[in-house]
Amino acid sequence: MEEVSKFVEDLVARYGRLLIAILEGIEDHYNYLPEEALREVANRLEIPLRDVYGVATFYRGFRLEPRGKHLIHVCLGTACYVRGGVRVLEEIEKELNIKAGETTEDMEFTLEIVNCVGACALGPIVIIDGKYYGKVNSAKIHSLLSACSGDGH
Repeated sequence: MEEVSKFVEDLVARYGRLLIAILEGIEDHYNYLPEEALREVANRLEIPLRDVYGVATFYRGFRLEPRGKHLIHVCLGTACYVRGGVRVLEEIEKELNIKAGETTEDMEFTLEIVNCVGACALGPIVIIDGKYYGKVNSAKIHSLLSACSGDGH
């Protein structure tokens, strides 16, 4: 808890009362927003905890639960959907033994669905750690995930 307190203190010193910037700093450090850090922010900024949670839950970019080391997005926008995006998603879920919105027990992967990434001609699209993979099919999933977990991230 002391480490969290010191970390938040440093962020407040750097960003002042800019709540979103402070929350971004916490998320960058912990890969999510731990409850103890949110409580510390509320105390340091002298604002109600509900206001801190309000901002943290309003913006989709913030996470209240830990994410895996590797973030996987599967596009299910119309073009990706009709080109087999659901089969790709199901294959990833099977391979990782999780459902969309979940994280593997070893904290290696988090799987999420997105509605469109604007690369419709390349669908179905899978994005792993910000890198786009186009025309993905079920046969490619194992090699993509193996390469990702074996790359030393």
